[in-house]
Amino acid sequence: MNGRHELKFYINAADAALLRTRLRAVAKPDENADEGGGYHVRSLYFDNYEDKVVIEKLSGQSRREKFRLRYYGGDTSMIRLEKKSKINRLCYKESAVLTADQCTAILEGYYDMALKNPDAPLLMELYAKIRSQNLRPRSIVDYYREAYVFRAGNVRITFDSQIRTSNSVTGFLNPALPTIPAANATILEVKYDGFLPDIIRDIVQIGFRNQTEFSKYLVARLV
Repeated sequence: MNGRHELKFYINAADAALLRTRLRAVAKPDENADEGGGYHVRSLYFDNYEDKVVIEKLSGQSRREKFRLRYYGGDTSMIRLEKKSKINRLCYKESAVLTADQCTAILEGYYDMALKNPDAPLLMELYAKIRSQNLRPRSIVDYYREAYVFRAGNVRITFDSQIRTSNSVTGFLNPALPTIPAANATILEVKYDGFLPDIIRDIVQIGFRNQTEFSKYLVARLV
């Protein structure tokens, strides 16, 4: 599993509009985009009662990880368990598909039923850490994402906005779940493998923007 670089920047509405115009000339929109040019994302993050994930993020630890459940566009027929790790500034992601029944079992605390499967290493890892670290579903994060892809360097550029949250974790599969604003911000993310092509670097003008360590989970927990 190879690590990827991940850069994040705060941008305003004018920046976003300009960048969209430039990117559309050289990059392809994400194939899952809706009529508005993007798609909704809902994630449910795990943490323990000592806020292990929050503390690791705030303290800037060079090695950290977090688990989440995620689905897109309100479609609960395709739910993923994801583990996202950061090791010395490189990001790694592993994922596994869950059924709605498995997800419901997790939400209701039936972890043995949902996760205890020796043939599914990532599910078993979360199960072990639920037992050893007392991880539990802690916070839902919703947002709208617009994404573009550029083949050279395996680059993915995203605009995330309308970031909202809920602590009602049992409502994760309910598309009508009420949520509250978590951040009034648009976050530009640039993800790539070994190199960032000059054409993309020039478009986003990375050297002229303020890089951030923005975390949607963290801002949701601080609301």
